[in-house]
Amino acid sequence: MILTPLYALLVCANVLLIIVICLNRSLYEPMYLFLCSLFVNELYGSTGMFPFLLVQILSDIHALSVAFCFLQIFCLHSYGGIQYLNLAIMCYDRYLAICCPLQYNTRMTFKKIVTLITVIWLYPLLVRVIIICLTSPLQLCGNIIEKVYCDSYSVVKLACSVTKVINIYGLITAFSTIILKVCFSGSKQTRQKAVSICTPHLVSLLNFSFGASFEILQSRFNMSNVPNMLRIFFSIYWVTCQPLFNPSMYGLNMSKMRIICKNLLFAEM
Repeated sequence: MILTPLYALLVCANVLLIIVICLNRSLYEPMYLFLCSLFVNELYGSTGMFPFLLVQILSDIHALSVAFCFLQIFCLHSYGGIQYLNLAIMCYDRYLAICCPLQYNTRMTFKKIVTLITVIWLYPLLVRVIIICLTSPLQLCGNIIEKVYCDSYSVVKLACSVTKVINIYGLITAFSTIILKVCFSGSKQTRQKAVSICTPHLVSLLNFSFGASFEILQSRFNMSNVPNMLRIFFSIYWVTCQPLFNPSMYGLNMSKMRIICKNLLFAEM
């Protein structure tokens, strides 16, 4: 079964890079600390779905309690919010480094880093608590969700009354604008440097947004004409490919992390 080795690879890749960042004081820089937050979130999001999905496949049990359904909604939705905020803050960090290099150390202090990481995690978690509080009292007229996991809009569609739930995925455009503004402002030399540095963030954001956008379309529109296997693939894409994509991209793209990972893995050989 492909999901088990995939989840194991995902966990190993993210845990390795978290350990590398935490154990090497030379990596105690803003960008690496924000990356560490990103990798922790990817473990959090994938763990919100994969273990129970594997249990369902192995035991052929496709039912879950209402409480667990809302817990899964909280985990997966907060994972998405944290991911977008984390990528946005990383872009802000690169903006300061590129456009304000002389002021970077005074503007990106350790206190500010701690504050930003706190906001990255607390804000989406609080937003999801509110959404759960609004959704959980609804009286449901059905109990079948045609997806491989629970999501808020699928539960709302089962409600007997019409309810609108706040949707924060509109931040995709704002975050994309931030990255593009950084990449294409300033002198020609600055633009070239910005594009080179910001490309991983842009690619990561587009990759994640692609999976999230399909989830929004699948939740809100009839996708019965799309093959079932394709719908399942894209349903788990944003919780699978992003946690696999980011460690390989950032780990291989940043020379410091690449060298430290190589030394750590092959030290005993």
